[in-house]
Amino acid sequence: MNALRNKVSLIGRLGAKPEVVKFEKGRSLAKLSIATNESYKNKEGEWVENTQWHKVQVWGKNAELVAKVLDTGVEVAIDGKLVNNSYQTKEGEKRFSTEIVMKDFLILSPKAEKTA
Repeated sequence: MNALRNKVSLIGRLGAKPEVVKFEKGRSLAKLSIATNESYKNKEGEWVENTQWHKVQVWGKNAELVAKVLDTGVEVAIDGKLVNNSYQTKEGEKRFSTEIVMKDFLILSPKAEKTA
């Protein structure tokens, strides 16, 4: 292996419909959040479900595509890379965030059906 790669693959469900921002020069950005979960037994033998939320950015033509075809609750597989950002709040505090910049996606199933 002669090259190290920054690659992320996730399977999860969308928490909300993607938000799209269009910039002056015609470039588009879609922002979405994807939930992943896992179940495990704790020390007491009880099942615990752990849900993680992931912030995802999608640029260009893919941004417009995900805005058209993805909706709340849809299960997707995504591939992308991790991007770390830092910013300063109005109060002068330094904050950090990690987001996934998506390169490709695959719809696995429509919205989850509600059971009674």
